[in-house]
Amino acid sequence: MKRTGSVVLETFDSRILKKNPLGDPSVRDFPVYLPPSYFSKAASRFPVVYLISGFTGKGIMNLNVSYLSENIHQRLDRLIAEKKMREMIVVMPDCITKYGGSQFINSTATGKYEDYLIKELVPYIDLKYRTIPESSSRAVCGKSSGGYGAVILSMRNPDVFGLMCSTAGDMYFEYCYQPFFPKFITNIENYGKGHKAIANFIRKEVNFRQPKPKYFHEIINDIGMASCYSPDPGGFKTKGYNFEMPFDLETGELDKKVFDKWLRHDPVRLAESYVSNLKKLKLIYLDAGIFDEYNLHIGARIFCNKLKKKNIKFIHEEFKAGHMNIQYRYDRSFDVISEFIEYR
Repeated sequence: MKRTGSVVLETFDSRILKKNPLGDPSVRDFPVYLPPSYFSKAASRFPVVYLISGFTGKGIMNLNVSYLSENIHQRLDRLIAEKKMREMIVVMPDCITKYGGSQFINSTATGKYEDYLIKELVPYIDLKYRTIPESSSRAVCGKSSGGYGAVILSMRNPDVFGLMCSTAGDMYFEYCYQPFFPKFITNIENYGKGHKAIANFIRKEVNFRQPKPKYFHEIINDIGMASCYSPDPGGFKTKGYNFEMPFDLETGELDKKVFDKWLRHDPVRLAESYVSNLKKLKLIYLDAGIFDEYNLHIGARIFCNKLKKKNIKFIHEEFKAGHMNIQYRYDRSFDVISEFIEYR
């Protein structure tokens, strides 16, 4: 008889997310995967992996079922049954915002999502479940914006997350974001000129009404990143939104002052400031598809070269795919985490 794990749907009311700038809910639902032996071996403790979502995603979406595709529950059960992964708890947080995502960092435009994870969620999980509450037994993993979050959270908090896996994580912003700025400028003009265009887009499109225009994701992606990387708390009063765009909305010219604010959050640039923290990590794993539409395979190469120059150990892999529909790479992530994460 096949042994299967269990999924518990948690509801957590965050003190840190209360009264966040966007009025997003402080109460968040998120799934927790408990491995097959969790209830049968009552004395056992398990390592934990925090699986964080890409832009416009949240943890519960990992349970979605689609044609010829596994959801996360099925995937984890299979990997454990095939002995390609050891048993562990997997937590899938909800860090989404009105603008599509938090990048898992603190921002005066969105809220303190890094603090929410580090100061509230991790302690809560360690208190409620039989975890091994040590950084060497706690990993953070994700793809796309989740991959970015995995790098940033572990780089800044190696005492919390001792292992990191990033699949196609956002990095080297000149290649992954900047090439798409002209499309934003062209598309946002469907809603007017200058600041009014962005305010109009948010009012008309950032809601549950369907259908969305074909360029919706291109616009909301840049808005989401701006809310994380270049917040403007006073902007609500003057513009109708609380962030700065890294280009002139009339001419399209790059605003280097604002884009520099973005670059301060780029893992490629942050690496040199966090060398000692990066050396503390038991696992640094990065991969990306060689046809990634956001050039994130190049970003990963540049980041890994920075690590190499500082004698920081890492694993870097590439595969033949683009940016979308690469959930199957989680098989490799959980495999390598199982190899390095500590058990009692």
